[in-house]
Amino acid sequence: MIPSHEVLVDELAELIAIPSVSADTTHAADVRAAAEWVADRIRSAGGTAEIEERNGRPLVVGEVAASTGNGAPTLLVYAHLDVQPPDPLELWESDPWTLVERDSMLVARGVADDKGHLYMLLKATSLLVEAGELPVNVRFAIDAEEEVGGHSVVDWVQEDAGRADIALVLDGGYATEDLPAFCTALRGICYFHVTVRTGERDLHSGMVGGAALPATHALLQVLAGVLPGVDGSVPEALRAGIVPPSKEEVAGWSTLPDGATELAALGARPADAQAAEKFHERTTAQPSVTVNGFEGGSPRLQKTVLPIEAQANVSIRLAPGQQTSEIAPVFERLLREAAPQGATVEVELWSTGEPGYVDPRTPAIQIALDAFEHVLGERPLLVRSGGSIPVVAALAARGVPAIVTGFTRPGSQLHSPNENIPATALDQGLETTIEVLRRLGALGD
Repeated sequence: MIPSHEVLVDELAELIAIPSVSADTTHAADVRAAAEWVADRIRSAGGTAEIEERNGRPLVVGEVAASTGNGAPTLLVYAHLDVQPPDPLELWESDPWTLVERDSMLVARGVADDKGHLYMLLKATSLLVEAGELPVNVRFAIDAEEEVGGHSVVDWVQEDAGRADIALVLDGGYATEDLPAFCTALRGICYFHVTVRTGERDLHSGMVGGAALPATHALLQVLAGVLPGVDGSVPEALRAGIVPPSKEEVAGWSTLPDGATELAALGARPADAQAAEKFHERTTAQPSVTVNGFEGGSPRLQKTVLPIEAQANVSIRLAPGQQTSEIAPVFERLLREAAPQGATVEVELWSTGEPGYVDPRTPAIQIALDAFEHVLGERPLLVRSGGSIPVVAALAARGVPAIVTGFTRPGSQLHSPNENIPATALDQGLETTIEVLRRLGALGD
């Protein structure tokens, strides 16, 4: 059923060649062209497809009916067609928009994130239709603004009244170079901009230093109200609602590189004495607070002023089980309560994204785990991600469990020059996706 590797590469190369960079408005026509390519593929498989314009970018929505007729379960699939800019171009060893096979790797911008996965979903559906063996109705929601943090697909999921028994999100990868993984939980985020003022104008630090309150000092005190303590934990008020990891998830951490190795590989330094030991728990199952940027006074020029305004961007990653509507006001309260007398504090909530959680005991998850193990010879680990995929939370809110996985590797150089996947991952990923679709048909029995 599966075409030759060369045929698959040639077809994927068509999509790769479209420079669908959502962050660059000069590529708006290319983003649209990629959406048209995807819609045409859905239609050529005998389905229907529309391109909705949302926030100035396309969202491809389509459906292919099951070969088995009425009674088949409905699978909602998600991937994204937009990609990161290719810069810096001088670090690429080949043209980023030309799919090449080099050193047993397929290399191009978007081959791993996420066009390779998108192609697998489209091709798996098409091949099963051709064989008259598609056991599920497949609905498509293909995003064109994932790389710029857009919420169009989240809005669509919330508005959608169509059927969806299970979702398949191919936007992920292996836990190690050899071990596949399913993501069962993702952290959410609340991103704040904080401005502190302590007077009418900057002052001479020699004349009033020690008597007048600098905004920079006040901002440090404000931020201290939400930063982790000496034990590495954020304030207890910011921990409400956490769903702890299962025993199976915790056991899976032992098969991953330890925290010290992970930090060293990134060139990072531990935040505290327990950071390495608790790396996997801290980065996937606990909330974390980060001061993302800080500005005030004169950090580069020698200027003896006492600044009266300082600003910071500070964010909290929410653990699975938490809700932005509950944590955001607590976070703001803690900031304000920490402010010294005489400081005025302005807090703006710039963006949010809900955490997502999928119960690994869900029958569809177990079916998909079996399918992966059958094709790949390895049962995927159940892992949590420290990052965010907002569509997963939106699906969970609808009661639609999502299989979140993929075929990238830790060395795939996502968002970097020479992005890649193993050449074998294209064929194996397609075969595995077909097997998942086949087995999910059992949910209609």
